[in-house]
Amino acid sequence: MEADDRSREEVERLREERDAMQLELSQRVEQIESLSRELAETNSGVVALYAELDDKAAQLREVSDLKSRFLSYMSHEFRTPLGSIRSIARILLDRLDGPLTSEQVKQVSFIQSAAGELTEMVNDLLDLAKIEAGRISISPAWFEMVDLFAALRGMFKPLLVNPEVALVFEEPVGLPRAFTDDKKLSQILRNFISNALKFTQKGEVRVAARTCGADRIRFSVADTGVGIPYEQLESIFEDFVQIDTPLQRRFRGAGLGLALCKRLAELLGGRVEVESEVGRGSLFSVTIPIHFTPPATPAVEVTLVGTKDVK
Repeated sequence: MEADDRSREEVERLREERDAMQLELSQRVEQIESLSRELAETNSGVVALYAELDDKAAQLREVSDLKSRFLSYMSHEFRTPLGSIRSIARILLDRLDGPLTSEQVKQVSFIQSAAGELTEMVNDLLDLAKIEAGRISISPAWFEMVDLFAALRGMFKPLLVNPEVALVFEEPVGLPRAFTDDKKLSQILRNFISNALKFTQKGEVRVAARTCGADRIRFSVADTGVGIPYEQLESIFEDFVQIDTPLQRRFRGAGLGLALCKRLAELLGGRVEVESEVGRGSLFSVTIPIHFTPPATPAVEVTLVGTKDVK
């Protein structure tokens, strides 16, 4: 009799355990179904979000392309009238149409200078638009550093109007030939030198080149000018950024030159840097590979020239 009672108790206990397990299993199933529904809703939301992001990305690409085309178009349209203004100013200053008074010479010189600055701004805008649109080409070729420095020296010689500022080119002795786009490199250095001359009232602007490791070369432009505050050094290579100084207010630009230098240096596989101290001057530099190597997936068109004499 006792044995039968124990058996019934054991059966009852097992039944209760079974019922508890079934209840727990049912709850787990409900939880899994709930999680599955939530996951399905989340996946649906993610898919919708990705579709929205793709749509926004397409719109941004379209806006960027429209901006680049607008800048390119406007830059081209500005070039012709600016060229005419500069030519007419040159004719007047050369007295081809008759003599000018001292005041007229002053005013026409101002017109010519302003037109020249605007032309540089337009050219910078056009180059930036081409870079953003991936329509600027890199044409690397072999060249000697002495030829690059000679061309820069000849270019700036007629522009040295301040007798208290000397433009010094250190002879590039012992430097190897380079294989890169010398026109893009010259454009970077011209911008550095032009800025240095503009913001140096007394002292010198020194241009130099040194090898940097076994496969890179560093070009530097050091001046004894007004200098740049430390907290503004990181921003000067951004688009439309200008340093607020009395000299900057005299020589007003668009703040595009250094931004363009940074983009061009990156296209050549290099980088730009700056060191400066207020009242003591600045040192701008660009470091590029001695031998330009096109990236595996180039962002711009690369045209190879002068490769047969590679040594």
